[in-house]
Amino acid sequence: MRTLETYDALIKYFSNIIHSVQTLSIGLKLTLKHLWEARTARDPLGIADEDYFIKDKGIATLQYPKESLPIPNHGRYKLHNEIEDCIVCDLCAKVCPVNCIEIEPIRATDIIGKTSDGTNKRIHAAKFDIDMSKCCFCGLCTTVCPTECLTMTKSYDFSTFDCADHVYEFAEMTPLQILEAKQAFEEKQRTKSTSLVKSMKPSGDKVVFKPKMFKPKLPKKKDD
Repeated sequence: MRTLETYDALIKYFSNIIHSVQTLSIGLKLTLKHLWEARTARDPLGIADEDYFIKDKGIATLQYPKESLPIPNHGRYKLHNEIEDCIVCDLCAKVCPVNCIEIEPIRATDIIGKTSDGTNKRIHAAKFDIDMSKCCFCGLCTTVCPTECLTMTKSYDFSTFDCADHVYEFAEMTPLQILEAKQAFEEKQRTKSTSLVKSMKPSGDKVVFKPKMFKPKLPKKKDD
């Protein structure tokens, strides 16, 4: 009885060794196969490419930043504003759900230029800041922009060590230009209010208003 138990234990021991060698050989075969196929690097393809699932052989590691994966044209990444085409309408700041866009408009006294689509510019952009650390990449600001000056670029790697570096300033006015624009608008408003007050003043001739008297209607007498 004891000899039989020893024999069964030996069979189980050697069968476990054989099973381990078999499974190890299967794993090594798969590893060696991929190692042989990875002799050269494969071309970086985007998932939208028709050969993406066919060309799956080769080293997948990219030599970043020399190489990078293709970015979709309509991807939502870093925001950019063409300030020359911006009419400072403030729609993007109003629609932003996280308040990452901060704008300081100054009304101009006249037309200050035109955008690329021919829209008149009547407001200065003293401040146009976008805090990308708050941005949720919803794309609503680019949708409501009437001149399409606010877009999302293909730049996806803009990580920094300081959150303050995520605030991007697009306004190009100097402090002196901002001061001059404010003073010019205030002067125009002052002139307009002065002319309005003058137009409301009565002239030298006195005008007497005589109220119109209405005679009351008497009831008609009945004939006797």
